[in-house]
Amino acid sequence: MRLVSYELAGQARIGAEVESGIVDLRAALARLLSANGVADAAGQAAWQVPGDMNLFLARADNDFALFEEALRAPGVPAAMGPAGLTMLAPVPRPGKVIGVGRNYGAHAAEGGLGRQEEPRLFTKFTSSVVGAGVPVARPGGIVKMDWEVELAIVVGRRMKNVAKADALDHVAGYTVVNDLSAREFQFDVAPPQTTFAKSHDGFTPMGPVMVTADAFGDPGDVDLSCHVNGAEMQRGNTHDMIFDCAYILSYISRFATLEPGDVIATGTPSGVGHFMKPPVYLKPGDRVTCRVDRIGTLETPII
Repeated sequence: MRLVSYELAGQARIGAEVESGIVDLRAALARLLSANGVADAAGQAAWQVPGDMNLFLARADNDFALFEEALRAPGVPAAMGPAGLTMLAPVPRPGKVIGVGRNYGAHAAEGGLGRQEEPRLFTKFTSSVVGAGVPVARPGGIVKMDWEVELAIVVGRRMKNVAKADALDHVAGYTVVNDLSAREFQFDVAPPQTTFAKSHDGFTPMGPVMVTADAFGDPGDVDLSCHVNGAEMQRGNTHDMIFDCAYILSYISRFATLEPGDVIATGTPSGVGHFMKPPVYLKPGDRVTCRVDRIGTLETPII
């Protein structure tokens, strides 16, 4: 299933992307429950499909079978086109956004660095999250704004001290993140301020959809790419990850509890602008296109 968050008439909603558009998941579930004779079908559907993605994931507990049945049922509500909808990031306000630095072998090498013994983690302010297509302003005084295409994990079940073998059972799904970075704060100041470099307003474009884990399959062999103004900058595959998705989740859960709606950006392949010779940075008027296979394309205009 391909889940989205959107606003309609000022109200937050959760939908499913289908070939013909966006289906309101609550309305689809209410119709199915009513057809099955469930009393107060509308109320039950409203509880199971609230407007908040974090709460929806917590209540679903990684079991999306009923919602998939609702989308297949006769008389499913008509899909909506983009007109009148305000598309949001799939998880508009994650509880936590955690990034993994230098997690692709080729990316570590382009920065002149070796493989790490454990994941190098940082956080991104949740206020930096925006949806696909939302223009992101280059902050005043920043000239080293850079791109990073990443496969992101969306947590679906509470995780604490979870073994690697069980970690992927706690994943609700996967989405695309562009880990925009102000390299001035990451490399030109002492001490480095990695979290701040990656947390300016709009610096976490996410989307356009979250693909549920059952539909996505193995995250260990996924192509991803980034283009700026149509020119390819990054191309890689998750098999180049130093730490795979299961290990990252297990490692974090040793020290910090992960909860439904938390997002983990798993690192970027080689080809970031900062390590090019000469370096290349984003400027107003640029358009960044990040693509992860099986999910889709996340476009971000820079203003």
